[in-house]
Amino acid sequence: MATRSQRLIVKFGSGILSNPKGNDLDRRQFARLCAEVAALVRAGHECLIVSSGAVAAGMAALGLTERPKQLAARQACAAVGQSRLMGLYSTMFAKHRLHVAQLLLTHSDLDSRTRHANAGNTLEQLFARRNVVPVINENDSVAVEELNFGDNDRLSAEVAQLVHADRLFLLTSVDGVLDAEGRLVSQVRDINEVADFVRQEKGRLSVGGMTTKLQAVKIATDAGIRAQILNGRKPGLLRAALAGKKVGTVFPAKGR
Repeated sequence: MATRSQRLIVKFGSGILSNPKGNDLDRRQFARLCAEVAALVRAGHECLIVSSGAVAAGMAALGLTERPKQLAARQACAAVGQSRLMGLYSTMFAKHRLHVAQLLLTHSDLDSRTRHANAGNTLEQLFARRNVVPVINENDSVAVEELNFGDNDRLSAEVAQLVHADRLFLLTSVDGVLDAEGRLVSQVRDINEVADFVRQEKGRLSVGGMTTKLQAVKIATDAGIRAQILNGRKPGLLRAALAGKKVGTVFPAKGR
């Protein structure tokens, strides 16, 4: 594992947090992912989670078996599911003697100088506590971008900028960027080189695709933040990535 303390942004996509039907949260996945993040905190790293999953949690509460097509219905699911989502994070991290803090943000919050500063100050205070894991989601009851196509990808990059993170990890349901033949691309220095042949498919339960992830990666790397796409269904990859092992697709920070 990395020898020095780093500030890490870990984004969990809806496809790795939902059950196979996509109509509820996968408790076993939550237990494992939270345990892996807790291990990073114990190792001295500052960790912040950008999490999707509120819609799936709301579907379970409302007895829905399929993701609603109507935007207002998805927003209603998110409104109901957000508290269930945070309740599960709280339960899982409590097993590791860690607290969670919820922040609901929109892109306009980060575009506003005052709200941007306030969010940054709040997160700095939480990091200073050393026993709190901030969990950020888009405020889906009033904002619609992530519900429609982004799956919090761009938000995670903007949050990484906000807190001057060292690393951004995007955990999804694929191994990383795949080339035209379906082979994993282990490192990408120029996103333009892979943008033309990157596969557009996404997991059945995911909202965003690889294109939105590459857009998020560009925001992060242009800001000097190293980014990496990992398969969130495979155990131990966060630790392996910090140890310098070849996992997923790495995007070095610009100028480094």
